[in-house]
Amino acid sequence: MIKITELSRLYQINKTFIEYGLIDLVPKAQIPKSYWILRICLFWLRNQHKEMGLPERLRLSLQSLGPIYIKLGQMLSTRRDLLAPIYADQLAHLQDNVPAFSGDLAIKQIEKSFQRPINEIFDNFNEVALASASIAQVHTATLKEDGREVVIKVTRPGIAKTIAADIQLMKWMASLMQRFLKDAKRLRPVEVIREYEKTIIDELDLMREGANAIQLRRNFLNSKMLYVPEIYSDYCTKDALVMERIYGIPVSDIEALKAQNTNLKLLAERGVEAFFTQVFRDSFFHADMHPGNVFVSYEHPEDPLWIGIDCGIVGTLTNEDKRYLAENFLAFFNRDYRQVAQLHIDSGWVPADTPAEEFEFAIRAVCEPIFEKPLSEISFAHVLINLFNTARRFNMQVQPQLVLLQKTLLYIEGLGRQLYPQLDLWDTAKPFLENWMREQVSPQTLFNKLKVKAPFWLEKLPDIPELVYHNLAQTKQIQQQQQLLMQRFNDQQQKNSKNQVITSLAVTLSIITALFYLQSDDSFNLYLTIPAVVSWVIAWRFSNKS
Repeated sequence: MIKITELSRLYQINKTFIEYGLIDLVPKAQIPKSYWILRICLFWLRNQHKEMGLPERLRLSLQSLGPIYIKLGQMLSTRRDLLAPIYADQLAHLQDNVPAFSGDLAIKQIEKSFQRPINEIFDNFNEVALASASIAQVHTATLKEDGREVVIKVTRPGIAKTIAADIQLMKWMASLMQRFLKDAKRLRPVEVIREYEKTIIDELDLMREGANAIQLRRNFLNSKMLYVPEIYSDYCTKDALVMERIYGIPVSDIEALKAQNTNLKLLAERGVEAFFTQVFRDSFFHADMHPGNVFVSYEHPEDPLWIGIDCGIVGTLTNEDKRYLAENFLAFFNRDYRQVAQLHIDSGWVPADTPAEEFEFAIRAVCEPIFEKPLSEISFAHVLINLFNTARRFNMQVQPQLVLLQKTLLYIEGLGRQLYPQLDLWDTAKPFLENWMREQVSPQTLFNKLKVKAPFWLEKLPDIPELVYHNLAQTKQIQQQQQLLMQRFNDQQQKNSKNQVITSLAVTLSIITALFYLQSDDSFNLYLTIPAVVSWVIAWRFSNKS
């Protein structure tokens, strides 16, 4: 049942929607009647920002609603194929220009986290935030112990309560969807919200973010694709994180990248390669790659290097998920839609009784038009809409474990559009995936797997004879039990058959007795009653024994 705090939050969302006049986003002919009923019920609320343009009102409304809605705006800002440039430009301010909280509050939060005065740890602490985002903001300083330049990331005070209230409201709305909407079972909204809750709660813990960054940095150490700043783990707590300060050009600043003659084609290709490397080589990928978290190094513009920060959200995939994804991607690249359909059926993403031929034809109709076109001419949003319609026809279920991957792919596409619109995303990714698939079945990979498992097998080797003996003994015992059960079953069948014969005889005699009784021949009726009663008694005793 929805709580008072959740009702209050629902009211706040509707209040924000009305006060910023966001109904103007919907064509008047498509405004549902339920809105006008709601509008009458909330008659005291008015549009208070008529003097502002609609794009600015949209940004400010998302900003006022808090971190979950800010993240929605961040993702939309990268989708210039979905939004007009004036909207995308406004929402881009949500990437790192969210209003900061005061420097005094930041100092109190840092001192509370480290249990020490701030001047004992840092010199040159700048109370003006370098950047501010939905959950935390960063300040610059130098470490007192060695003078290294650092940034300190500190969470917003009270942010956990705001997020908890929003998540509870989303859970309530998801449960209503699952209960009352016909198509909700396929979309699995409750599971999706649970997955999102886990993700955003993890993002609140800066110690977890630090651990993620350390792992990602180790995976790309000395790489030409991606650089991750060093984390100073001695200065990390749940609410404060200290890391190396980096200098780079925001990836969204295309003019600055062009001014230093950055190789944008190579930069875009390396972004795609870095993403697929994280997913398929490491099974550990940065899942929040909006432009506010991605920079380009000033050094070597002809050989550009990505810089990734804010590793609060990462995704992982199982080996089974990776294999199915890689095989699906390659089947798409090769236009083998029958293989795509069969993979979806084999993986359980669609019901096992789905007609593969019909599914193949539906996928072909959606995907065939996207090939042999540059990225700038491909509307992946349109493709996704068509795929969802196809999914609805074939009862495909949403896979919660892939939600982060899907979101990150949207970010990658958005960045690719901004950097190098002519980039062929498929052509860039295909060789990488083909090499990865070959490596999975190569002798070297097999040898490496055997080498990893060899110590375990050697440890268990002396136990194998005993395990074989116990397995054989258990198999023999199971066979004996099966024979005993079969014998009991046969005996029971025979008893049931005899009981049915006696019961049938008793019923027959009872019917004959009743018929003769109607003829009023008492003496003959008595002779028939006795065997009928005896038959019923025998049948009753026989059934009790069985």
